[in-house]
Amino acid sequence: MPNPTELNLHQASRVLEVTFDDGSRFRLPCEYLRVHSPSAEVQGHGPGQGVLQVNKEEVNITRIEPVGNYAVRLYFDDGHHTGLYTWDYLYELGANKDDYWQKYLDRLAAAGYQRRA
Repeated sequence: MPNPTELNLHQASRVLEVTFDDGSRFRLPCEYLRVHSPSAEVQGHGPGQGVLQVNKEEVNITRIEPVGNYAVRLYFDDGHHTGLYTWDYLYELGANKDDYWQKYLDRLAAAGYQRRA
């Protein structure tokens, strides 16, 4: 997997920009990162146990903490900070953003939740 070369948080636009050594550059909205947190609180403890995250449209990242040479811990302003975002996972989130985002929107719609504009 590619390694990150740059990590920039744009708090005003609520976007984390990640650049990798293969030339890939991903702009990942904070909401997207929050609802796809790798934490057990979001993903559950097994297949099909994930918890749909709602009301995260305005969430922002307040702090980024390196974890070894393989991950970062993102601190969100809603208090969430238990997921470790490995470089591989950030790359996966970037490479599959359109698909993952649409699946999230579909899950929201199926649950009867309408995102705020």
